[in-house]
Amino acid sequence: MTIKPKILTIFGTRPEAIKLFPVVQALSARANLETLTCVTAQHREMLDQVLQIADIRPDFDLDLMKANQSLDDLTGRLLSGIGKTLDETKPQRVVVQGDTATAMCGALAAYYRQIPVSHVEAGLRSYNIYHPWPEEVNRKIIGTIADQHFAPTETSAAALKKENIPAEQIYVTGNTVIDALLITANKTSDTSSLDLILSELYKKFSGRRIIGVTSHRRENLGDGLTNIASALRSIAERDDVALIFPVHLNPKVRTIMQDALGDLDNVAMIEPLDYPNFVSLLNHCSFMMTDSGGVQEEAPALGKPVLVMRDTTERPEGVEAGTAKLVGTDRDVILAEATRLLDNEAHYLAMARAHNPFGDGTASRQIADIIENSLIA
Repeated sequence: MTIKPKILTIFGTRPEAIKLFPVVQALSARANLETLTCVTAQHREMLDQVLQIADIRPDFDLDLMKANQSLDDLTGRLLSGIGKTLDETKPQRVVVQGDTATAMCGALAAYYRQIPVSHVEAGLRSYNIYHPWPEEVNRKIIGTIADQHFAPTETSAAALKKENIPAEQIYVTGNTVIDALLITANKTSDTSSLDLILSELYKKFSGRRIIGVTSHRRENLGDGLTNIASALRSIAERDDVALIFPVHLNPKVRTIMQDALGDLDNVAMIEPLDYPNFVSLLNHCSFMMTDSGGVQEEAPALGKPVLVMRDTTERPEGVEAGTAKLVGTDRDVILAEATRLLDNEAHYLAMARAHNPFGDGTASRQIADIIENSLIA
C-alpha cells in the first residue's frame, strides 16, 4: 500500500483560519496527500466561527487560550503543545500562515524536528520590529525557517530576496484572503445570530453613508486608540454618516471605545462578526477605517477604500495602488482623510476603482499544486 505524504496545517486565530481554509480545502482535495489540521485556539470564539463556516473539523485542538495571557507564557505553551502534535503525527511538511505566535511557534517546533515548512503570506515587511508588534519579528523568524515562501505580491517576493531567500523557494501566488472572500461572498449567512442585527442596522441607517470600523492593534493601545476614538466621535457628528464597529474582545479596546462613543445613536458598537457577516459589512459600507492587516486586502477586492489607522503597514502595495491610505493615529489626520472621502467624490472613486494588487482568487490552488508537486515528484 502506498503511503501518502502527510501535511499538517497549523493555525490558531480567526485571521489565520480565514486565510487558510481555502488552502486546507485545496490540499484535502488532493488524492495523493493526507491533510491534517491542528488548531491552537489562540483566539477561541473567533476561531470557532470560521471553522464552522468552512466546515473544518480539526484533527488536533490544543485549546491553549487563557485570559490575559502574556506572550512569553503563550509562546512556551504553543511550542510544547505543537511539538507534541508533531511528534505524534510525524508529517512530511508543516504549513503555517502569516505572523501570529501560533505560526511562529509552529515553524520553530517543525524546525526543531527538521520538518520542512511552507509559509503562506510570506514576505510582508514593515521594517520596524515594533510596528506591528510582535508580528514583524514573527514573520522574520518564519522566513528564516521556511523553504517554501508563498508571497502574495511581487513586493513581498522582493523583500524575501533582499533577505537572501533563494529565488527558487519563492512563489508569487496572490493572497488567499481573496480566495476566502470570493468563496464567502457567494454564500448566504442564514444561520448567523448576528445576521438579524446587521439587517436591522442597515434599515436604521438607511440614507446615511455607512463607515465600517475595526481597531485593536497592540501598538495602538493607549494614546493611539484614544486618538482614533476621538476622531471617530468627530466623524460621527455628521448627520449623513453612521459607523458600524464590531468591537474586539480585548477589554482595553472596549473600555476606550465605550467611553468615547457609547452615547452616540449613529455609532453601532456590536460584537465581533462571523466572517460571512463581516463580508456583508464590507459590501454595505462606503469605506473602511481600520488598523487591521487583512482588511487592507479584503475591502479593495469589493471596491471599498481603506483608511489605515497605523503609522506603518507591511502591505504597502495597497497604498501604492491607491486602494488604501495610511493615516496613522493622529486625530486630525484621520478626521481630514475621512472627510475627504465623504465630500470629494472624485477622490473616493479614484480609491474605489483602483486595482486591487492582492490576487485573483486562485492562490490556494497554486499553493496546493506546489506543495503536492514537491512531495510527489
